[in-house]
Amino acid sequence: MTQDHALDATTLCSQEFWDAKYDSTPAVWSGKPNPHLVERLVDVAPGNALDVGCGEGADAIWLASRGWNVTGLDVSPVALTRAAARAAEAGAEIADRTSWKQTDLRTWESPSHRFDFVSAHFIHVPASDRQTLHRRLAAAVRPGGRLLIVGHHPSDLQTSVGRFDFPDLLFTADQIAAALDPDDWEILVCAEPTREALNPEGKSVTIRDSVLYGVRRG
Repeated sequence: MTQDHALDATTLCSQEFWDAKYDSTPAVWSGKPNPHLVERLVDVAPGNALDVGCGEGADAIWLASRGWNVTGLDVSPVALTRAAARAAEAGAEIADRTSWKQTDLRTWESPSHRFDFVSAHFIHVPASDRQTLHRRLAAAVRPGGRLLIVGHHPSDLQTSVGRFDFPDLLFTADQIAAALDPDDWEILVCAEPTREALNPEGKSVTIRDSVLYGVRRG
């Protein structure tokens, strides 16, 4: 795998990196909600949700369209401006159900207000910060609420999918689960499913996700 040696794992978590990435193109992501989110939430009654690392807002907008009130967090103000604009384009009802806040997830603290659902898709911070972040995500879930964390599996580094070669940033489903107190959580899914994706050359490759989905006891 090729790697830009001017980058390091910390740079890949920075506001500057993500602002530049979003500024480089009108759309970084597909605009569709993440499939693991749709699969797990399609039949769950709406409430208050926290979308951590919301990017251009596709997941938050999908949740809002199903009646959720959603707070989206992201390190990039450029992404948040784009997310807010897309929510407005989806209609006043969606815009009213979404709010956006800039934050660095490496230093983010769990809010005093807890949520019915907390979601974090493909948020990759150095291992020294990861377990703390996952515990703070869990702490933001109210009793009876749900937590969904999805990430890239370390085995993706053996494919040609084009991941930056920083093994420290990737994690397994078991590593997510290790951050949760088993007395507080019922783990519904701890899995590493595969899916097809296109590599930078446009060829189909098989990649693997790390998925943790659970309900907070109480």
